[in-house]
Parts: sequence; structure tokens; C-alpha cells
Amino acid sequence: MTRAKIAITLDQKLLMTLDSLVQNHLFSSRSAAINEALSEKLEKIQKSRLEKECLKLEKTEEQTLADFGIAEDLESWPPY
Repeated sequence: MTRAKIAITLDQKLLMTLDSLVQNHLFSSRSAAINEALSEKLEKIQKSRLEKECLKLEKTEEQTLADFGIAEDLESWPPY
């Protein structure tokens, strides 16, 4: 994966905490810590969006669609 260099501005207290984590070897660098934190936050946002979209689904309609044609499929499957 390629990386891009950016500049950011952080609150001084947050920066001190970040530097402490790096000094205590929880992260190899500021960049590594920020990259991991941002990745986790973006993943959480994506999951939240999926949950919200799933709540919009009509459960009975989705079940009907899932069951549609399954009887024919079951007949053609080999026994296990």
C-alpha cells in the first residue's frame, strides 16, 4: 500500500499523550499510532452505516426473498 505524507494540527495535550504512547513502545511512531487510530475509527463508521441501512430493511420481505426458490434448490443439492 502506498502512503502519502500529510500535515495535521493536534491539541497539545493529545500530542503529549501520543508521544507518551510512542515512548512506551505501544506504537513505533506517531504516524503508526495515527494511522491505526484513523483506520479503526473509519471501520467503526462503516459498520455503523451498514447497521443503519440494515434497520431500513423490511424483515418479512427479506425473508420472502431469501426463501424464494429454495425448495427447488434443495431438491437439486446432493445429500451429505
